[in-house]
Amino acid sequence: MRTDDAIIRPLLRIQDVTTRGALYGLTAVPLLGVASLLVGDHHHRRTLLGVVGLVAAFIAVVGILVGLFFWWTCGGDIRRCRDWRTVTGQAGPIAVAAPVLLRIGVLALVLFPGAFGLHHLVDGAEYGSWLYGN
Repeated sequence: MRTDDAIIRPLLRIQDVTTRGALYGLTAVPLLGVASLLVGDHHHRRTLLGVVGLVAAFIAVVGILVGLFFWWTCGGDIRRCRDWRTVTGQAGPIAVAAPVLLRIGVLALVLFPGAFGLHHLVDGAEYGSWLYGN
């Protein structure tokens, strides 16, 4: 529902943003598994999964910390990306960036253990199996 100032109500809550980020992360893990099967060489597959895990860990830490800091600085005036046109002032974009960064951080927080789990699964696969690769 929109109000007179064109902001969608109710405003976002931390619980809703983190839940959606976790669901996105749970969806990203099987996609990463399928994408890793497209890499044929065993060493390259292990490297891909390890690098994705490390990058996801870094993004999780930065995204969650910066997102929570932005959320705190906005004082509860958190806006959806659809509310971009209602942003006024120099500090307004932080109200849109806070939930985006928090959601991406939680997505990465769920993705990085999945990537490392897939890395260890591929690392322990028998030579010649479809999981091992070429």
